[in-house]
This record gives sequence, C-alpha cells and structure tokens, in this order.
Amino acid sequence: MQTTIVTSHSDLPSNIARSNASRLTDQPSTEYRDLEIGNAPTLPADPPQHHDADSDNGYETDSPIWARRSPPWSWSRAGFVAWCKGPDPPHVHRIKPWFAKWQTAPAQLVERCLPRQRMKAAVLLGGIMSWVVIFLFWLKSSDVTQEVPGHGRPIKMSCHQRLWSNATDCGVNGEACLPFEGQSFAFRCPSGCAAAILLEPYTVGEKEYNYRPLVIGGEPAILDGHTTGVYRGDSSVCASALHAGIISNAGGGWGVLHRTGERDKFESATQHGIESIAVKPHFPFSFTFQVPSGEDELDQYSDIRWRLFAFTVAVTATLSMTVTSAPAFYSAMYFMVWFQVAMASDPPTSNFYDKVSIFLSRFVPGAFVGFVLYHFWVKHTLRNLDAHLEKTILWLGGCWLGALNTDTFDRLPISRLTPHDIQQQPGAVTALLIIVSFLIGVTFLQAYGFRQEGRFFPMLRLYAIFVLGIVILALVPYMKLRIHHDLLALLLIPGTAMQTRPSLLFQGILIGLYINGIARWGFGAILQTPASMLDGGKLGTPPPTITQPVIDHQNRIVFTFGDLPTRVDGISVVVNDVLRFEGLKSNSSQDVDDFAWSRRFDNETEYFRFGYAHARALGGFWYEDFTEPATWAGNGSFSLPTVEMTLW
Repeated sequence: MQTTIVTSHSDLPSNIARSNASRLTDQPSTEYRDLEIGNAPTLPADPPQHHDADSDNGYETDSPIWARRSPPWSWSRAGFVAWCKGPDPPHVHRIKPWFAKWQTAPAQLVERCLPRQRMKAAVLLGGIMSWVVIFLFWLKSSDVTQEVPGHGRPIKMSCHQRLWSNATDCGVNGEACLPFEGQSFAFRCPSGCAAAILLEPYTVGEKEYNYRPLVIGGEPAILDGHTTGVYRGDSSVCASALHAGIISNAGGGWGVLHRTGERDKFESATQHGIESIAVKPHFPFSFTFQVPSGEDELDQYSDIRWRLFAFTVAVTATLSMTVTSAPAFYSAMYFMVWFQVAMASDPPTSNFYDKVSIFLSRFVPGAFVGFVLYHFWVKHTLRNLDAHLEKTILWLGGCWLGALNTDTFDRLPISRLTPHDIQQQPGAVTALLIIVSFLIGVTFLQAYGFRQEGRFFPMLRLYAIFVLGIVILALVPYMKLRIHHDLLALLLIPGTAMQTRPSLLFQGILIGLYINGIARWGFGAILQTPASMLDGGKLGTPPPTITQPVIDHQNRIVFTFGDLPTRVDGISVVVNDVLRFEGLKSNSSQDVDDFAWSRRFDNETEYFRFGYAHARALGGFWYEDFTEPATWAGNGSFSLPTVEMTLW
C-alpha cells in the first residue's frame, strides 16, 4: 500500500511558512541595483535572485537548509562526478554582513540626503572630478619647484637611471657618454630606490654582480676640502645618492651631482643599508654629490607620491562606504586606482605631460578590458553586497595591495616569471614554491565554493581552455612564453567570481595587479624573442677564443686575433669596463689588426674582455657575449679567464 503525502505551505510548521511568505515578498531592493543615468543603466541588470541566510558560514544561499540535497562523497567515478556537480538546488553564496547596521549606516545616510538616482550620480561624478582637479593641481605644483641656485631646476631621474649605461652603449673610449668632468646638475629621485637592483649580470672589474644595487665606490674621502664619496660613473645615480645619505628611501629627495673625471681605486663602503662595490682600476668617469644645505630644502623636493596616495585612499574608502551600486563602485575604483598608479605611485615616466599622454593612451583600451571583467566575473562578487566595510577592507584594500605592486609583491625575490630568471635569481625557487603552494590551497578553496554554486564544471572547462592555450603558445618555435603579472591576474580573476569574503580579497588583489601592469608597463607581448627578454643579459653565444698575448715589457701588451669566423664582422675589446678597440675585417681578409695596449698607470692590474661584433645594416654594431675577464697583473703576468664568477 502506498501513501502519498502532499505538502503545501499550510502543512509546514508555522515558522517555516512565515519565513517562506516573507521571502517571497521581501525581494532585494532595486535601490541598490545598477545605477541609472536617465533611463539607461550603466551595465545590464541581473535577474532577481532569492537568498536565504546560512548562519553557520556567514554566507547567504538561494535555498533553505531543509531543502538542500547534496550528493555524498564517493570514490567511484560516477559518484565523484555527481559530488562535483554540487547540491541541488545550487547554493549561491551571498555575504551576510557582520554588524550590518553599522556597515550600512553611511549608505543609508546618503539615501536619506540624496533619494533620487540622478542626484547620487551627479554627486558621485562631481566628487570624482573634484578629486582629479585637486590631485593634478597638487602633482603639478610639486613639479613647478624653485630652481636650485646655480644649477637650475632639478632633473627627475628614475631609481635605475645611470649616466653611463654600459661599455658598448657608450662606444669606444666612452665618447657617447661625454662629458666626464667639469659639469654639475641638480637632480631629483623618487622614493623606494633601495629596491632598484640589477636584473642581469653586470661586470665590474674581474667579477659579475646581480640582484643588488649598482653602486661602485663611495667610501667617504676628503675631496676639495669636503668629505664626500666618489662613485664610478656607471653607478646608479639615485641608489648612489641613497648610499651617500643625500636622499632617503622613504621620501626620495634631491641633490647636486658633480662630474669629477677619471679616478681609480673605488673603495667599498656600507652606508644607509647599501653595500657598494669595490674595484681598483681607473675609469674615465666619476661623480660626487653636494649635500643639501638644510632640512627645509630637502623636504621641498621630496617625493609626494605617498601623500597623494593617502589622499586617494581616503576618497576611495569614503566612496566605497557610501556607493551601493556595484557598477558605479567598480567603475569609480577602477578609474581612481588606475589614475593614482599612472600619475603618482608607479608612473612610466617622470615628465608630467608625458604621464598624462601615456595614461590616456593606455586607459582607453584598459577600460574596455575592465568592462569585460565586470560583465562576466566581477559582478558576481560585488552585486547586492551590503557589507560595505568588508568590501572596503577586503576588495578595495586588496586592490591597493596589488596596484602598489612595486612596493608590495615586487619585494619577493622573483623578478620575472621565466625559467631563466627563476633559475638564476637567489631565493626565487623557494619563493615560487611557497607561492604555488598558496595558490593550490586557494584553488581548492575556490573550487569548493564553485561546487556549492553548481558552477564547478563550467569553471573547469574555462580553465582547461586557458591551460590548453598556454601550452600551445609555449610550443611556438623560436619564441618564449612570458606571463606578465597583469596577464596572470587576468587568468585568475574568473576564479574569484562568487560572493565570499576570500573572493573579495583575491579579486581585489588581482584587479590591482592588472591595473599596475598595464598602467606602468602597457600591454605586453605574451610571446617574445629570446633576445628581447634578456634586457642586456647574455645571449648564450660562444665567446671568442683568445690566445696568449705578446708582452713587450711590463707596461705594454699586444693581442693578435688571426682569422675570425665568417659569420662575424669584427672583434671588440673592453679594458677595465670601457670599450677600447673595435677591429673590423677587411673586404679581402678574415683577420683584423692587432690590438696594442699600454698601461695607463704603473703596476695597476687591468682586466680585458673580448666579444665578436656584427655591423647593422643601418649603421652601428651589435655584440655577441663577451668573454670572462682576463687579468694583466701589475707585475706583467697575464692569465686567461678560467671559471665564471657571479656574485649575488
């Protein structure tokens, strides 16, 4: 005998019936839906959803607890697939605010004062425009500073900028980097220059250095009656000024640089957290600094980007607490964070008008990408969200954390996500393992959340397409796959498309990373040639084979090269890190002239490096890898290089 039980609302317990009745009538208010300007919504509205509170996990889901049916875990294939499909009906996450009354109070105050949507839109746009005007006025006024007496207006320099880039760029005898002495100029450095390190091996004397500030010399000495440090001309200017105490790492600053010509014996010194490099041989170019005369002058030229950042954070936090429309909030934050990064926090250039031009050229396509991100993924996290304080702390705070990548994640010992860089940078493998382990944990957390929402397999298919695309790109011949941090953010953002507190934080960080990457560097190529990725590093070409030279006497040495390979056009010689010789083949012969070198200073040890040269069709040369330094000792003995030595 079968018994059929028909259940209606009247058959349910009274408290459940009342809950269902209130649920059917108490729909989410359209007040907090898409902000409308006139009758056209800024983004498409979403279909209404029903939500129920789940007091156990702090989320709200689309079905009551008593109606949930989740398949049990099973090790069988069919059971595992059924479990991955999630409960029926799906549990759509929605954050239940902690202290909801306090989190919604600012938005409710705005609603009472500005009940109409057009009024809200006008105030929001007016506030953003006022912020832009104040921001630009403050930034521009910092550029229009007083001239330094006798030296003019300070020249803005980046943390990595050098007056002597390298031996080959400066040409034979360094003539492309003149003048070496008799000139002074005022300069201005940004903050954070202690983190400006070498990213490719750089030869100084007999050794190679990498992943450290390029500061050569600087030991305090008496020069023209003043105690100062003398730095070799290829040192980074701002890092050297920080080493000398002219500027601060926190606020940057200004100084006056004096070119002091040829020097030798650049001694090492550890000052202000930077250890400089020592090298004995002479170099045609050196410089010293003039110490600012007073604290007021130092503050006048200090970096204001942190003050602008504090101002922008205050404005964005205020808007985050009061703007309830998800598209309006996202659009405002996206624009303001991008503007802050491009114009102040991590600008691509120091010139004010160039910054404005680059900002406009990159923001227009970047805004389209931002719209796509919202339309497909971000809206799942931000729409119908009443936890405004949590949104401000987690999403907006995470966004700023990612947007300030230069001062946050760039501190990790991973400069670029390429096998070459990861293998050669100290600590990169360990840091990568930690990051990958963290990402694996986050992946399982997010995957479980998508399972609860019934979106596990659609998301799995999406990431399968991503992985397949990356594998195909990695197999392209003669090209190297390079995943920039902005591209990595784009790949991971879909995995945050649900409304949970972890997703708020992760999505904010990823949006910030994407903004930083494009605002600072522009849209980078996914595939690059190996040479373009080296950025001054070694090409991996075989260096020339050098035979023992002829030493006429203790202070004169002669190199004979013989026939060169047919693929090259000549050979170059670098002496003490200065290009001194370029021997080119003649039309009728494969050999080049001998290179004779006389010691400039008696008993001084000198270092020689040799590299093949190629003539460019439009003029100039490019160079294959140079040999390791060969040593000509002060006593006249000569030794060829043995093993490569790189100091980290």
